[in-house]
Amino acid sequence: MSEIAKNFGIDKAFKELGLEHENKGTSVGTDFFANGETIESYSPVDGALIGKVQATTEADYQKTIETAHKGFLEWRKWTAPARGEVVRQFNDELRRLKEPLGKLVSYEMGKSYQEGLGEVQEMIDICDFAVGLSRQLHGLTMHSERPGHRMYEQWHPLGVVGIISAFNFPVAVWSWNTALAWVCGDACVWKGSEKTPLTSVACQKIAARVFEKNNVPAGVSSLITGDYKVGELMTNDKRIPLVSATGSIRMGKIVAQAVAKRLGKSLLELGGNNAIIVTPDADIKNTVIGAVFGAVGTCGQRCTSTRRLIIHDSIYDKVKNAIVDAYKQIKIGNPLDENNHVGPLIDQDAVKNYQHALEKVEAEGGKVLVEGGVLEGEGYESGCYVKPAIAEAENHFEIVQHETFAPVLYIMKYSGDVENALELQNGVVQGLSSAIMTNNLREAEKFLSAEGSDCGIANVNIGTSGAEIGGAFGGEKETGGGRESGSDAWKVYMRRQTNTINYTTELPLAQGIKFDL
Repeated sequence: MSEIAKNFGIDKAFKELGLEHENKGTSVGTDFFANGETIESYSPVDGALIGKVQATTEADYQKTIETAHKGFLEWRKWTAPARGEVVRQFNDELRRLKEPLGKLVSYEMGKSYQEGLGEVQEMIDICDFAVGLSRQLHGLTMHSERPGHRMYEQWHPLGVVGIISAFNFPVAVWSWNTALAWVCGDACVWKGSEKTPLTSVACQKIAARVFEKNNVPAGVSSLITGDYKVGELMTNDKRIPLVSATGSIRMGKIVAQAVAKRLGKSLLELGGNNAIIVTPDADIKNTVIGAVFGAVGTCGQRCTSTRRLIIHDSIYDKVKNAIVDAYKQIKIGNPLDENNHVGPLIDQDAVKNYQHALEKVEAEGGKVLVEGGVLEGEGYESGCYVKPAIAEAENHFEIVQHETFAPVLYIMKYSGDVENALELQNGVVQGLSSAIMTNNLREAEKFLSAEGSDCGIANVNIGTSGAEIGGAFGGEKETGGGRESGSDAWKVYMRRQTNTINYTTELPLAQGIKFDL
């Protein structure tokens, strides 16, 4: 454990979370086992080796799925409120361990400690939502066209749900899926990111303790670890009716094709190329706050990060200057130090992609307004710290059309009515999050109308980044079309069944068909 880790209590967090320096990666219930290669987890904060996790082999995987399926067959017999009570107890543990888990998220992933705590809070919030949901997994009752008949629909557990999560939200996205799937009666098999394996192991240990205490069947909460090859086993497995995958568009297309080939279901949360439209009636102060946090929060590694700022030409210089001035106040450094706003990128590959984006935007004719670069020297030894950058660009630039998972903000002008800004905003293949800054009611309503934003999330006078648990989270177009978290997103984890009951002594057929014997 490095000096930075010790100084900020990471060693203590390890103990509270039940982690060791050498961890087994595959887990069903309280049984941790693995026989694969060693995955080493290095912190982007200081480049230090945090710990090691054994990867899942194919044999390990088969054992995990078999156990998960057996667990599901028993778990589905539990009443939904009884399953909700287990989730409530899991939530109590999350509240108790919020600080150490938040620190681990910050240290292993690189986001600020406050954002790490916020991510654990998202886990707590979705568990609260799921516990309430466990008493209202409702169907509908319909009037039958046949006398003496009753029709209704109900929802049943789906089976084993496979979850593939990304490094940028190493614990929250898993909980969005599992908390709902558990109360719905499903078993969950989670493949966490190989870039953040220790947070996955920590979460599984927390769940395993609670589940063992409540005699939950083994396999209802399972963990597998490894690279994309382990994910391929999951996506091609007919025993897994639903695969929920978070990641890049490229990855999502591979998952979607594999799952569709076996007629399974996929829930995809893929890339975002999120824009904020700034109209002449915008509150400039709030615009700056929303845009800066959206662009640099998590060092630009959120799927909802602000990538584009589309500003009306009448206020362009005013907004541009305010944003540039705000960037001068950003403090970059150890994310465990709460005085810093921005931590590191996840690894050296991410740094290379960041550098490529800045080179590309200039090559295409853009102008860098806030210069980027990799930070060196004391405190930046990992080589993963970069300067958040701003570039003037055109929406049609190839680099602007792609999602760069780094703190690079592209700003551009629009003229005329808000329809022109919407054309730019919607003129990308991604459709996750969007926002408009305006005090003009007509502009706001236009933005939210069917002719407005084509994204799954559309905000007025707040930024693109972040989402509340109560609403369904997800996007359209090449963002994948999936929905997680709140509203009626729970239905994806269940199967719908329509029931008709005849309580008469006769058997009339639908549509008045006669079939007399």
